[in-house]
Amino acid sequence: MKRYGKYIKPYLAAFILGPIMMIVEVIGEVMLPAMMADIINVGAANRDIGYIISRGIMMVATAFIMMAGGIGGAYFAVKAAMHFGRDLRKDLFRKVQQFSFANIDGFSTGSLVTRLTNDITQMQNLIMMGLRMMLRAPGMLIGAVIMAFMMNASLAVIILIVAPVLAVAIGTIIRIAFPRFERMQKKLDKLNSNIQEVLTNVRVIKSFVRGKYEEERFADANEELKKSSLDAFKVVIIQMPIMTLAMNVTILAVVWFGGNQILDGTMQVGDLTAFTTYVTQILMSLMMLAMVLLQSSRAVASSKRIGEVLDTEVDLTDETAVHKDSVVREGGIEFRHVSFRYYKKNHEKVLHDISFTVKPGQTVGIIGSTGSGKTTLVQMIPRLYDVDEGAVLIDNVDVRDYSLKNLRTGVGMVLQKNVLFSGTILENLKWGDEQAGEEEIRNAAMAAQADAFVSHFPEGYETELGQGGVNVSGGQKQRLCIARALLKKPKILILDDSTSAVDTATEAQIRECFKTTLRHTTKLIIAQRISSVMDADQILVMEEGRIVGMGSHEELLASCSAYQEIYDSQMDREVSVS
Repeated sequence: MKRYGKYIKPYLAAFILGPIMMIVEVIGEVMLPAMMADIINVGAANRDIGYIISRGIMMVATAFIMMAGGIGGAYFAVKAAMHFGRDLRKDLFRKVQQFSFANIDGFSTGSLVTRLTNDITQMQNLIMMGLRMMLRAPGMLIGAVIMAFMMNASLAVIILIVAPVLAVAIGTIIRIAFPRFERMQKKLDKLNSNIQEVLTNVRVIKSFVRGKYEEERFADANEELKKSSLDAFKVVIIQMPIMTLAMNVTILAVVWFGGNQILDGTMQVGDLTAFTTYVTQILMSLMMLAMVLLQSSRAVASSKRIGEVLDTEVDLTDETAVHKDSVVREGGIEFRHVSFRYYKKNHEKVLHDISFTVKPGQTVGIIGSTGSGKTTLVQMIPRLYDVDEGAVLIDNVDVRDYSLKNLRTGVGMVLQKNVLFSGTILENLKWGDEQAGEEEIRNAAMAAQADAFVSHFPEGYETELGQGGVNVSGGQKQRLCIARALLKKPKILILDDSTSAVDTATEAQIRECFKTTLRHTTKLIIAQRISSVMDADQILVMEEGRIVGMGSHEELLASCSAYQEIYDSQMDREVSVS
């Protein structure tokens, strides 16, 4: 729990003032029964109206002071909890942003969402409850016990019998509940992952008429969460009946023995009334402590899950970089005997001994069957993953020796999965360059063959895009992503099958624009169509994580059987279509 100290320190005043204000309320609660006893024993017994009024005024004043203390305590508790949650959530989100792809692969999206929301909320609830009851419950317990013994020590023995029994019962409940809350949070992870997956892929689900299947899958996850929640809370709900039973039995015992003492003349009626109130306060304070401890069990489980994220060692950093001030200036690329595996414990490599060189400004085509390692290869360049063996160099500097910011600033990448964000088209394009002017943006859009369709929208570049760009077609989305990358003015541009959704004529226009707008930019183009890479200065042919051919289009046709097969199959397909 030491890691959370830094989230408490800035708001230490609120963390201190909250409990102190609650103590004010507790003092009033402990005083009021004694005042009531005086009114009954002295004022009512002697028919002294003045005494009753004076004591009544004192009780009203005490009640107002208690109210002020309660409001103040609640305010500072909420303030402390909300600030704590905000700062923790900010750091947790920042840590997730620092994750490499490999780190992210260790957590499901739903799990990370749960940790950033529900788990932090559980800790906030503990702080709010704890600050309000941390001193209130023990203070009221101790104060009520002292007053009860001062009032009637022999009757107070009943409390000493009941309290340990309740403590054991509450402790047993908490011990059983803790692992069940852990399981419940994991089931919540699973449900959130299911929801996220369905909402993201709703169009695919509808197109394959898999709505019923997904409903059943969701129902299963929902049922599992329900069962684990019931499993956890059925232990918790026992607490209240136990406390109520103990309270009723204790009060009955107090009234019985206290009534006999009144008949014997050893106890006054007002004292019995006050004593009964103190017994209720003692049992209520035990109940509050039990609630705090139960919430603690949930919060501890959540804290453990948050800690797993915060303690995850980011396996891709620039802390050891020796050229942090260096920037990508030319765009030359060299792969030296690069090998890579996604799972380090897995001996099977995704890339095997990859070596090639790209001169600044060259265009390199990468082609191969699905799963041949094309995307993995280019992800080594901006360090989305790190090589296991060998080295990737840009401008004769190992990519691991650049700062991540400078490296990725110099590399533009249009990913296989095109991503646009909610907001306007203009806002999305400015991801490439926040300071870009209107003319610059339009030029980039024209180079990507996007300006024409954007201009036809009623709002033009101010057109609002839905989350993920759902209100534009796949081809339009690809062209907007290319335009965004062009605005970045990178020295290296990676296009990962980024024109697959556009027609060949539009693709040809994009490539033609590249010859002028990206004349000095090194370009790596991953494609399924040979026509997309035929004009490249160099083409890499990949199979099963290896380069099996390297050269120009003509050279590969003459020397590489794998390239010939791809070419022949695509040409045959085009002939049959025509």
